[in-house]
Amino acid sequence: MLSSKRTRSLVGLDLEAGSVAATEVRVDGSVEVTKTGVVPIEPGAFREGEVADAEALAAALRVLFSENKLGKAVRLGVANQRVAVRTLRLPEIDDRQELETAIRFQAQDHIPMPLEHAVLDYQIVGHATREDGTRQVEVVVVAARRDMLERLLDTLSRAGIRAVGIDLSAFGMIRALAEGSDAAASRTPSDEERSGPAGAEADPAATPEGTSPEPGPGGQQAKLYCNLGDVTNLAVARGTTCLFTRISSVGVEGIAERLAERRRLTLEQARQWLGNVGLDRPTNEIEGDRETVEAAREVLADGVSKLANELRLSLDFYGAQEGAIPIQGVMACGPGGTIPGLTDRLQQELDQPFEVGRPRTLDHLDPQAAARLTVAYGLALGE
Repeated sequence: MLSSKRTRSLVGLDLEAGSVAATEVRVDGSVEVTKTGVVPIEPGAFREGEVADAEALAAALRVLFSENKLGKAVRLGVANQRVAVRTLRLPEIDDRQELETAIRFQAQDHIPMPLEHAVLDYQIVGHATREDGTRQVEVVVVAARRDMLERLLDTLSRAGIRAVGIDLSAFGMIRALAEGSDAAASRTPSDEERSGPAGAEADPAATPEGTSPEPGPGGQQAKLYCNLGDVTNLAVARGTTCLFTRISSVGVEGIAERLAERRRLTLEQARQWLGNVGLDRPTNEIEGDRETVEAAREVLADGVSKLANELRLSLDFYGAQEGAIPIQGVMACGPGGTIPGLTDRLQQELDQPFEVGRPRTLDHLDPQAAARLTVAYGLALGE
């Protein structure tokens, strides 16, 4: 699932309920964004990370690639409830086939889906030594429902697009936002890191920058990354090594939908009102229809409260895991990060420092476009 052929120029493709976004990246000693594009899709065509109307989504993709003259080789991001990511620790096994067998055997107890209906991939992310001197290997295992992936790939095929790789959107987010992402894009994995299933070359995307060294002194810290889009995509990473991911159905698209229903607006109008009203100033200072301004503020405040609860739940769940590294700080991206005052309110709710991240290579774009294209950019770096 995470493997692909190497090509010099690649398009990262990120799908959300309201739009499809693509970033074409060329890597030749340095990273260059050559083309970008975002187009809306019909409401209901793509819901909670899954294809609901293949033909409508394919039509939007055809427009996106035709209007922006994008290359047809893409790396597709996946973010939905039918993907599971787990970190396993096993005794060190030198034989690759035996290691794969051990991973699949242990994955049965940790992956919440029948493995016969899933595509499974894994990546070695580090090594550890127990107190008794026994060496262990730390492995990130990714499983995705096969039927969900097939529907996504069928949709791309209808649009005349060729998927050369499938990646977790969370991994793309980490690659795009973590320090040193440019270096990660051109890095070549070691032989040990290439230990993917059935002898396939494992993609560095599974640990965006590849292997993790031996755990260092007790001062290690991790960061929480979150893409605030139609759903909220969460990932805990140490450096660029992903330790934990989770998808929450609570997102800014749901907030816009509630405002649209309440005030009888189109979704696009509702999104614009949320960005205009925000959470950073008194409503009596905001121009526009008073009832719509007050409604936008109310649904925003309620939505951010729910989002904070989801983030808190994820932090608590991660923190309860054995060997969890302390989290210091949150980096956000996605459309929600452009709503004034939203991340400030989350910072107050969670008592964690928040910052909005933007890849340096997207600095030439306006904030809204850069926010929507960040994950697509990180997906393209997975090549």
